[in-house]
Amino acid sequence: MPTPSTASRPAVVTPPASRRSPLRRRTGTTGRSPWRSLRHSGMRWWSLANLVSNAGTWMQLTAQNLLVLQLTGSAALTGLCVAAQAAPGLLLGPLGGAVVDAWPRKVTAAVSQLLLALVAVATAALIALGMLNIPVLLVLAAVSGLIATVDAPACALLGNDLVPREDVPSAIALGSLVTNAGRLGGVALAGVATAALGAAAAYAVNGASFLFVAAVIPFLRLLPGAEGEPASGTARRPAERPRVREGLAFFLGRPQLAALAAVAALSAVLGRNYALTLAALVTGPLHGGPEAYGAISTVLAVGGIAGAVIAGRMQRPGIRLIAALAAAGGLLQALAALSPSLLPLAVLVVPMAVVETVSDTATTTMLQTDPPAELRGRVLGTWRSMSTVWNLAGPPLLGLLLQAAGPRAALLSGGLVIAGLIGVAALARRGAARGGRVRAPEPASAMAAAPVPAPAMVPAA
Repeated sequence: MPTPSTASRPAVVTPPASRRSPLRRRTGTTGRSPWRSLRHSGMRWWSLANLVSNAGTWMQLTAQNLLVLQLTGSAALTGLCVAAQAAPGLLLGPLGGAVVDAWPRKVTAAVSQLLLALVAVATAALIALGMLNIPVLLVLAAVSGLIATVDAPACALLGNDLVPREDVPSAIALGSLVTNAGRLGGVALAGVATAALGAAAAYAVNGASFLFVAAVIPFLRLLPGAEGEPASGTARRPAERPRVREGLAFFLGRPQLAALAAVAALSAVLGRNYALTLAALVTGPLHGGPEAYGAISTVLAVGGIAGAVIAGRMQRPGIRLIAALAAAGGLLQALAALSPSLLPLAVLVVPMAVVETVSDTATTTMLQTDPPAELRGRVLGTWRSMSTVWNLAGPPLLGLLLQAAGPRAALLSGGLVIAGLIGVAALARRGAARGGRVRAPEPASAMAAAPVPAPAMVPAA
């Protein structure tokens, strides 16, 4: 993996080993514990801050949906608010990534958190004063989405700077656990806060959660030689400012990342939308009601937590693992389509959730560690734009397939197509690699021109 020259990094002064705690002495990975990233004090504080922030975010999102329904009674307008918040990521993801690459990570993350806090508090004030309407709410949602195009990659990469590269999968898996815990707590708190104090309280609490994160960031200690910080600790000079198109060019020119995008898009359109496909299967052919779907959703969440723990044991996942997981998920989805009752479906849902979570963690790890440090923000921004496309297009297309073919046929055909295409691509790649090895010793002109012993001329595989 390319890295910036060590000469461009500032000198980092660390205390003698005798004055450091046992946790701080171990900067490398020891074993494959899923919790190994917590050995670093910065990651412990960062995880706490993210837990608070995720709880606040889900409080606000839940309150926002309830607020729009109360103001308009329209589910379509509720979806429009979500779309308004997602639109900047679709259009400006690479630009947000370029900002992250141009400025010091801690400064960028802290400023973006403060701006998000300002938007949340302003919304709370408008609600309390009775001045909020749908057009204003749409504008505020779009502004939050715009800030998030910078905040999301900045915070993701800041977490990387707190742990060694080998511990990044553990940190990402821990983040998945924190997100799920924050979601559960935030949704529950939103109901209580909204009922007792109104929607303004949820927005105010979310604003306070952003302020908490911004207050923690300055005290985070990056590991010695952490990548992604300009040498002077300030913004790069104009001649060094990153160009937006460089991230897209790197992404498209990197076969592993292009394959990653293909696998993710395929899975998003034909599978992975379990909230939609499992709901259709449970309430349709399996004749279950809301309680049955709630039980399956709970099993899915438990499997996701188990998957996060397993994913934390990874160290350097690659595209082969991610493709294999996607194919396995497709086969499990096909088997789930054949479930005769709810019990076999519940048994299959657990490994489906495990595979999904491990795959997500491996994907995020690859995106955050494969590119060189100076391009990671733009690569994440490019991924944000691309993933927004298939995440928005996937559910409607899958819904059409469910309506046309029925839940069982849609799940079965989608899963088999995912597994089949990945299998064909893997066989084609293996055949091309074998052909390349067979042709490697062919250059006769080179053999004649340079009297080197034949074995030395065969490239290493």
